[in-house]
Amino acid sequence: QEQLVASGGGLVQPGGSLRLSCSGATRSVKNYAMGWFRQAPAKEREFVAAISLNGRSTDYTDSVKGRFTISRDNDKNTVYLQMNVLRPEDTAVYSCAAAATPYSGVTYRVRAQYNYWGPGTQVTVSS
Repeated sequence: QEQLVASGGGLVQPGGSLRLSCSGATRSVKNYAMGWFRQAPAKEREFVAAISLNGRSTDYTDSVKGRFTISRDNDKNTVYLQMNVLRPEDTAVYSCAAAATPYSGVTYRVRAQYNYWGPGTQVTVSS
């Protein structure tokens, strides 16, 4: 059984928006710092955004700053990635990940720092 489940992907035109959701299937996301990563065809998985355990700190890769927003709702056991002004180069499989950490205000960019992953959701930006 998957521990994290990502949803909300789809086909959108350039300039459009999508909101991805990541829910804990067997784990409560409120106990983890969370991140979103993406992998385009023939490319390495790359960091997109992260949010600290307490939700007060966020971090983004440069290419999505000002367009994407990560947030969390611990009551709903869900982390979100709001993606606006989407570009064709944003096309990828987006996966969420959870990092066990004793530090409530820290975010993580490195894949190895994450303990649990979900299977991902496809985002395609095309006209």
